[in-house]
Amino acid sequence: MSIFDVKQALACGCELGEGPQWHAASGRLYWCDILSGRLHWLAPESGEHGHTDFGTCISLAAPMTDGDVLVVGETALERFDPASGTREHLFDFEADNPVTRSNDGRVDRHGSLWLSTMGKSAEKNAGSLYRLHRGELKTLRSKITVPNAICFSPQGDHAYFADTALGVVYRWALDSDGWPLGEPEPWADFSEQPVNPDGAVIDSEGAMWLALWGAGKVVRLDADARIIDEIRLPTTQPSCPAFGGEHLDRLYITTARVGMDATQRKQEPMAGDLFVAELQVPGLVEPPLRLT
Repeated sequence: MSIFDVKQALACGCELGEGPQWHAASGRLYWCDILSGRLHWLAPESGEHGHTDFGTCISLAAPMTDGDVLVVGETALERFDPASGTREHLFDFEADNPVTRSNDGRVDRHGSLWLSTMGKSAEKNAGSLYRLHRGELKTLRSKITVPNAICFSPQGDHAYFADTALGVVYRWALDSDGWPLGEPEPWADFSEQPVNPDGAVIDSEGAMWLALWGAGKVVRLDADARIIDEIRLPTTQPSCPAFGGEHLDRLYITTARVGMDATQRKQEPMAGDLFVAELQVPGLVEPPLRLT
């Protein structure tokens, strides 16, 4: 097993960093501080960085085919132009449910967005999983407590997701259009361990890089869900990884400090920052979101 070094990419101090996405056209990484409603960006080659405040919880900024990004908000999807700051409301979801907010999400191999919701206080079974396909939002599954780890096999024939509250990562067979077939099957079970599976991404060899919240690690799982490599971080709450850089051989990792008391925050001064590791196996090109 290889253990990869990690370094701080940006001291951003997110309460709940999430949803890192590489935008190849602009050479930027975008990620969110869900609870502060702040969209961060970093251009690694120049070191430039900045942020935009949305005024509500946001969890993802997915690149679109026209260069804009689709921002997944607390109960709505918006088109956002990073150059001008223009925002356009597109869709609502669970807008009549004050209990929930958005959480994990990722664009699949067909250019469709999978997104999820959860209870703001992690209420049991309050969350759901959705797919935005060619402008239509459909519910895929309900009664999930903390949906996470949404990612897709290289061939697009399987989706993965976790219920962090149960400690289980599921694998779900997909048809040729990317729609689920049958029921998801448990694939990786961490329920007996003092860790929580969080965000995940698949590399070009089909292995999963999975953030283990509470363990300070991102682990690499092979096809049989065995841990074969890992990245150790200087903070205990990694939330989600994403490949970036020109050759997709950097793994960026968001972290969080939510739930930490003053003592723990002092012990982990880099909690909530963005980290990066140089890897030997690159990631996969993730297609931009298509609305039509």
